[in-house]
Amino acid sequence: MESPAKLTVKDGKATAKIVWSSGKYDKMVVNYLEYTPEIADGHSVFEIPVGGFDYRMHIEAETTAMSEPHMIEYTLYFDSSTIKK
Repeated sequence: MESPAKLTVKDGKATAKIVWSSGKYDKMVVNYLEYTPEIADGHSVFEIPVGGFDYRMHIEAETTAMSEPHMIEYTLYFDSSTIKK
């Protein structure tokens, strides 16, 4: 996963652009909602909501790189001290 993620705030809502290292991720689940990617330059790219900063945000992502699709749990952390305009 590309780090740091690009963060956008619009109309008081924050989203993050999550770029995976491969194009084999076909779904992310954030707060029980499913998101689908765009494929760009061989990478799965997702725009997901960021509900806050400075806490461990648990998400799941489905990869098709194995013999069958697998959901894998990940933890994202958006550190407010690193936010730049």
